[in-house]
Amino acid sequence: MNAQPRLCVPTVVKLGGSCLDDLDGAWWDDLARHGRDRPLVLVHGWSKPLRRLDARYGEPSAILRDRYGNQSRWTTPGVISDIKTVSAGLAEEVRARLESRGVTVERLLGSDGLVSAGAGERWWWREKRLVELENLVGPITGVDPAPLENLRPGQARLVTPLARNAAGREVNTDADRAAAALAGATGARDLVLVTDVGHLLIDGEPVHRISGREAAAFRDKGAKGGMRKKLRAAGEALEHGVERVVIGSAAVTELLDGATGTLITDARSSTGGAVA
Repeated sequence: MNAQPRLCVPTVVKLGGSCLDDLDGAWWDDLARHGRDRPLVLVHGWSKPLRRLDARYGEPSAILRDRYGNQSRWTTPGVISDIKTVSAGLAEEVRARLESRGVTVERLLGSDGLVSAGAGERWWWREKRLVELENLVGPITGVDPAPLENLRPGQARLVTPLARNAAGREVNTDADRAAAALAGATGARDLVLVTDVGHLLIDGEPVHRISGREAAAFRDKGAKGGMRKKLRAAGEALEHGVERVVIGSAAVTELLDGATGTLITDARSSTGGAVA
């Protein structure tokens, strides 16, 4: 497969489901300016919209923890249907915000041939016991980049991070890791993980720059919850050839310029330690 011209390699941006409501007009103005210069691949979460749809999604019983300590939403066919419902609404909001600013948007379901998934974990902790449960989740095993080829400045693709497993079933997959896989498959230089926190924190202090190796060490030693998944996604993106991963809550250009957020690269941090 021939690589796309460097100018048309997209920037991949993951929009956290917990922060979409907090992104104001100036934030969308900034994203659209970037998108008019370079194509965008956007991957969205859905955590807060799903909780608004039904209160049961906010209950502890909606989240499973496997024998390795990884968390996942307990996903049934009904949950997949609800994810699609809230995702369709999110897509319309994103399309309206960007198309009014000169960037065209096409929505893609990852499960429509874009993202493939492997077998999911079947043993989960329930009431302090490991029990076998069917959970329609699975790790990403591949991306078909064809639907994302030939993008041009002024164009965006919005990906709902569902996937299809080997049995042909539609499954839920982690949005941060989906964004990492899509960034690698499209040859993206940059992956931006937009979240509701300004920086990675280590010992309560904001980290402005950290190497992939240091980030992986902290992920396995001290990171928790959503940040642990983001650091795993960052490591996977770097392994796929992405040059920079940025985590933060600011405008995309500010994050890419290094004005704020946490930058993760394969290079050692400038001080030789975790915090720069």
